[in-house]
Amino acid sequence: MSGSDKLIIFDTTLRDGEQSPGASMTREEKVRIAKALEKMRVDVIEAGFPIASPGDFESVQAVARAVKDSTVCGLARAKDADIDRAGEALKGANSARIHTFIATSPIHMQHKLRMTPDQVLEQAVRAVKQARGHTDNVEFSPEDAGRSELDFLCRVIEAVIDAGATTINIPDTVGYNIPLQFGELIHNLRDRIPNADKAVFSVHCHNDLGLAVANSLSAVLNGARQVECTINGLGERAGNAALEEIVMAVRTRQDVFPCDTTLDTTQIVPCSRLVSSITGFPVQPNKAIVGVNAFAHESGIHQDGVLKHRDTYEIMRAQDVGWSDNRIVLGKHSGRNAFKTRLKELAIEFDSEEELNEAFARFKDLADRKHEIYDEDLQALVTEAAAAMENERYKLVALKVCSETGETPVASVTLNVNGEERSGSAAGGGPVDASFKAIETIVPSGTELLLYSVNNITSGTDAQGEVTVRLEKAGRVVNGQGADTDIVIASAKAYLSALNRLADPAGRAHPQLGDV
Repeated sequence: MSGSDKLIIFDTTLRDGEQSPGASMTREEKVRIAKALEKMRVDVIEAGFPIASPGDFESVQAVARAVKDSTVCGLARAKDADIDRAGEALKGANSARIHTFIATSPIHMQHKLRMTPDQVLEQAVRAVKQARGHTDNVEFSPEDAGRSELDFLCRVIEAVIDAGATTINIPDTVGYNIPLQFGELIHNLRDRIPNADKAVFSVHCHNDLGLAVANSLSAVLNGARQVECTINGLGERAGNAALEEIVMAVRTRQDVFPCDTTLDTTQIVPCSRLVSSITGFPVQPNKAIVGVNAFAHESGIHQDGVLKHRDTYEIMRAQDVGWSDNRIVLGKHSGRNAFKTRLKELAIEFDSEEELNEAFARFKDLADRKHEIYDEDLQALVTEAAAAMENERYKLVALKVCSETGETPVASVTLNVNGEERSGSAAGGGPVDASFKAIETIVPSGTELLLYSVNNITSGTDAQGEVTVRLEKAGRVVNGQGADTDIVIASAKAYLSALNRLADPAGRAHPQLGDV
């Protein structure tokens, strides 16, 4: 595939995706997702915003050291400190990119930056030159390009390409554009800028009007050869362009698109489930490509047509994006080696024997209660085990709930709090409500419950339920996840998981210092 035929996939799940309220990931979780993206053969992984916090710096550094085949990128405002911090975080990468940005729209320059257009132009050029001192792979984004004046946008882009930028990313920062308009913008920029052929043009679209994917594809048809996107469309506000939809639209409609990606699309569904499990953001059933109903046929006419010839109602094969009946036939008598081998096939590896032992112990416990263990079960228990290893100040020891028709449910709970067992009980509107209130008698958190969500991890009556709890306290929002074949126990685990994250004194700063 020639350079002009290849569509570069730039994944920003670890950076822009993390800016979803409550979606903050630990360093270890970022590395797990990065390894899954690398296995999918994603071209560029934007690992974070190194200047945002010490935790974000360490996460970018860890991803840069763990990933060997994909380019690892760090975001930086057009400021000296940001760029140097990004360069330092990326030192260990096989292939590194610095992505620097500054706003170019009149409203941003006047009200946010309080800079004149000439000052913005000067700072953009200076930032690119400084980034070139760290790497020859430099990306520049004119933030809020979709609302910028075309003449000024052309001036800035021409200047930063002359300064050494190799990728020019055009963001629709607030999701304001529509496909025809956005495609024309890309066409006009490439047509009017004299040195446009010396850089790859990229797009980064937000989904505020539900048009992120459509805008991205319109840009590709007009010459963009990199798309910035996220797994499951994760991202702040209404999210970003969904990687899986971009990739499969281009792959499926090769009669329309003059380019294609080099991704291993069979890794899409496993990666989607991993991101969902770690962030606690479930995928809606009717979500394109990765929703559980994406390849389901309820209509008798559709079922009949598919049975006779798949192409009658399916435009792509479920197996091509990773849908399968993957399961491991492991039970309580299975050994650590078989367990470890299957996890390695899922791109999950452990830094220490202690972490492996913790995950294996949870696997054994689950195998006693569930006949068949699926890959999704493994992803969930590894996520849970990693969270426990990281910071488990509060741990569930025992839970008893009494719930019957016509009676108020009552829960009794025993927790291990910093090594000391404590018990409490409370009544509630239901078994889950009673359980949460019982926990609060032991650990009075003063939090507000923003979200309670339950999803089945696999099918069957013995399936594990995966619960997500989102708590807010003093402006800080965290997610907690718990999984168990008993949904009330899973709920208690999720609540404690969120409390553990809130109790972490090293809680990372939210990375919204700026956005493209």
